[in-house]
Amino acid sequence: MDVAGWVAALDAVVELIGRRFSRSEPRRRAGTYTRGLLAGLERKNGWTLAEHAGELSPDGIQRLLRTADWDVEGVRDDLRGYVLEHLGDAASGVFVVDETGFIKKGVRSAGVQRQYTGTTGKIDNCQVGVFLAYASSRGRALIDRELYLPTSWTEDPQRCAAAGIPAEAGFATKPQLGVAMLTRAFRAGVMTGWVTADEAYGQNPTFRAWLADHEVPFVLATRNDDVLVSPDGRRRQADILATLAGHGEGGGWERRSIGQGAHGERVYDWTTVALDPAGLPDGWGHWLLVRRQTDLPQGRKVRELAFYRCAAPARTPLRELIRVAGARWAIEECFQTAKNEAGLDHYQVRSWRAWYAHITLAMLAAAYLAATRATEHEQPVEKGVLEPAGGD
Repeated sequence: MDVAGWVAALDAVVELIGRRFSRSEPRRRAGTYTRGLLAGLERKNGWTLAEHAGELSPDGIQRLLRTADWDVEGVRDDLRGYVLEHLGDAASGVFVVDETGFIKKGVRSAGVQRQYTGTTGKIDNCQVGVFLAYASSRGRALIDRELYLPTSWTEDPQRCAAAGIPAEAGFATKPQLGVAMLTRAFRAGVMTGWVTADEAYGQNPTFRAWLADHEVPFVLATRNDDVLVSPDGRRRQADILATLAGHGEGGGWERRSIGQGAHGERVYDWTTVALDPAGLPDGWGHWLLVRRQTDLPQGRKVRELAFYRCAAPARTPLRELIRVAGARWAIEECFQTAKNEAGLDHYQVRSWRAWYAHITLAMLAAAYLAATRATEHEQPVEKGVLEPAGGD
């Protein structure tokens, strides 16, 4: 695809969401906004995007995000469909749930408070968004989002009203927000694949129950002290179960790579321990997947272990559980791409509606990049043809 092809593909994305706008002015401005998010600007906020569009003030940009009449949730649905059309693959597709933080100043941005965020690895004044990503052998992109509201907000109706938070938006845990996004995908008929997430979701019974009830196979990280039930009905911690099954420093391990990471190929030893399949669909297996470092760290007597709860059809091979466990990191790459290349965290808005509007359009811009890369990788690269903006 040449430069003209990239432009035409982006025009098609803008055209895709056009039906979600009742008036031409916000429709045109949404296209301008999306293109601006992909421009080579150091910061992508209201002022810089307005200047890039040749406007004298950010008023129009702010109106688009805050009050303009367009269907933000409908654009989200179009985004999900676009990603699955361009990146969907029944054999390798995995849905990934995780959250990311948006560092903020002040106390008026919807959902902001001092709370832990993996973005900085500490407690910071921030908003936290819970996201759903789709990853396959063709690429990966964010497809849904929810803003987490701490109880300091949901228990203060006046504060919520000032930030434009709907009265019906009560408190929901992050796993509950994850279930809400998965439910939307399920109702849209696109839940054809695995689900994976970190231990905050893996240890949540409601999250696991939703997946089991909807016959969605999963590989969910969990803690070493998670209490699990073995087939004989006995309850033990994950690390003790692994040891009693004979998978300590001895045999029973399979060495496999889960792909390239920031520091090279990620190779680990893996094994499984059978768990009680009660509550799962007929014919399904339930396992504790154990991951072990291949080398003994200096100064330590044992290799570090990581644990995953897994449920899937009983004949699912170990290599497939390992593949899904490795896919969880794809959402971190999605966050990095969306923040660095599509301005996901560059917004300067405070209201509930404006957060959803910006985040959705930024996700759409990032999805365009992912789809363009997938197209480029599936076609022979012509000599002298430039990579699209943000290419690998």
